[in-house]
Amino acid sequence: MKRFVVISGCSGGGKSTLLAELGRRGHPIVEEPGRRIVRQELQKGGVALPWKDEKAFSHRAIVMALEDRAAAAAWNGWVFFDRSLVDAAAFLQHLTHEPVLTSLAQLHRYHQTVFFTPPWPEIYANDPERRHDMAAAEAEYSRLLEAYPMLGYKVSILPKISVSERADIIEKALADE
Repeated sequence: MKRFVVISGCSGGGKSTLLAELGRRGHPIVEEPGRRIVRQELQKGGVALPWKDEKAFSHRAIVMALEDRAAAAAWNGWVFFDRSLVDAAAFLQHLTHEPVLTSLAQLHRYHQTVFFTPPWPEIYANDPERRHDMAAAEAEYSRLLEAYPMLGYKVSILPKISVSERADIIEKALADE
C-alpha cells in the first residue's frame, strides 16, 4: 500500500528510535516483528529465536509481518513499519535459498520509497533481543540493500544525524509527493 512506509536498514542504526519519534509526532507505527518474536519466545522459553532456530524465527516474522499489514489497513494516514515483510522474506531466502522473496514481496507492496538507516557503529549496542555482532548487522544491511531495489523499491539512506532531523527528512519526502 502506498501509505505503508518502511524504515529498514542496519540493526542498531536507530530504526526503533526513529519510529518512536514518528509515533510521538502522531503517526501510527508498527514495531519490528523480530523484536516482538524474541520477547515472546524468551518469555515462554521458546526456540524460534535467531540464535537457536533461524528458520522458525524467519517463518514467524513473515506471518507477523502479514498480520501487521492486515491490521494497519484500518489505520488512517502514513503508517510506519520498523522493518517489513521484505526483511523477513529476504532473511528466509538467505537461509534456505528458496525463492520466497519475490513471490511474497510482490503480492504485499509498501510505499515505493524505503528509508534505510545505515551501519552506525557508534550507536550500535547489543541487548537481550539483539545478540548478533556488528559484522552480522552489516551483512544483513547489504542483503537488504540488494533486495529492496531488486523488488522495484527506491532506497533512501538516511544520514547519521539527530532523530528529529531524520524524522523531518522522512516527513518532508512524503509531503513532497
